[in-house]
Amino acid sequence: MPSDGDDATTAESLAERLIESLVPGLELLSIEFGRRLGLYEAVAEVADVTPAELATRADIDVRMAREWLEQQAAAGFIAVRDASTAPDERRFLLPAAHHPVFLDPDHPAYAIGTGTMFAGTASAFDDVVEAARTGAGVRYGAFGTGVRRGLEQLNRPGYVNDLSGWIAALPDVRATLEDGGRVLDLGVGTGWSSVALARAFPRAQLVAVDLDPESVAEAGALVDQQGLTDQILVRRANATEPDDFAEFAADGFDLIMFFEALHDMNDPAAALRVARGLLRPGGAVLVGDEKVADAFTPDGDFLDRLNYAFSVLHCLPATMAEGVRTANGTVLRAATVHEWAAEAGFTGSEVLPIEHPLWRFYRLDP
Repeated sequence: MPSDGDDATTAESLAERLIESLVPGLELLSIEFGRRLGLYEAVAEVADVTPAELATRADIDVRMAREWLEQQAAAGFIAVRDASTAPDERRFLLPAAHHPVFLDPDHPAYAIGTGTMFAGTASAFDDVVEAARTGAGVRYGAFGTGVRRGLEQLNRPGYVNDLSGWIAALPDVRATLEDGGRVLDLGVGTGWSSVALARAFPRAQLVAVDLDPESVAEAGALVDQQGLTDQILVRRANATEPDDFAEFAADGFDLIMFFEALHDMNDPAAALRVARGLLRPGGAVLVGDEKVADAFTPDGDFLDRLNYAFSVLHCLPATMAEGVRTANGTVLRAATVHEWAAEAGFTGSEVLPIEHPLWRFYRLDP
């Protein structure tokens, strides 16, 4: 039995951990504060700025500008030339090595979406708490632009830089897409996965669908802005409803993609069954979803802790709002994907040797 002294030490350690956790959470919100107000761009556009200069450039209050600059410097996100200078005369700059993290949305190090995602998840917190009492869930759109744009910001670098390499793990499918082929992107979000694939395989034709109306609207605008309307068709559809695909699925598809979407579907086996029915002979499904441990354990590792937290605060309530046929949540284990694939009628289901810090990839063959 632990002694009272051991219990006291454990309690003190846990309390310290919780208090320390305030720092990164608040710093993520300070990053989102800077992103929304365009402060990183305003600092980076010149060699350095004083608080008054930042206030003028970004059209914000000078006292708030000073406090944000000092906070960002204290956090190590930006630098100050001479900290001993009078507060209003200090000159702050964004180090060149930090530019990709805050300002380059295609760079592999771009991570400003952590703040956007954190703020978006927190924005519906009261609704999530109430939904826990009723089991009704919280619809995806209730999390607003924060989650939608946060996912875009976090996933876009991978799509732009790595997606063609993911397709290379399916060499037969890649060969088909190089000659043309048709692709269905299920759960496309704001559209960057389809845009990246279209760029990598300019002879392929794509259909990009999502259930969320706001995401569909933004994906359509992106496709138009990128000049890809002749290659990418954007539509709203429910992945579990075959009738939703009647307009554009008669010719079938050589590749169907689910990127960080399968765990959010309230009937994932049905979605996979629909996808299987839409494949051409020789076609395959590519799933990219969360990388977690093979089984639940207490005191989980970083990925399990991250995904369980997102599950409680976002993914599970959003899935339950669509219905409760399958409320999986964010923690999607490999055995579960294989089980859903078998239930959907796939005879082949394998984990692919694709390196990714957060995702695991699967090939499903009918």
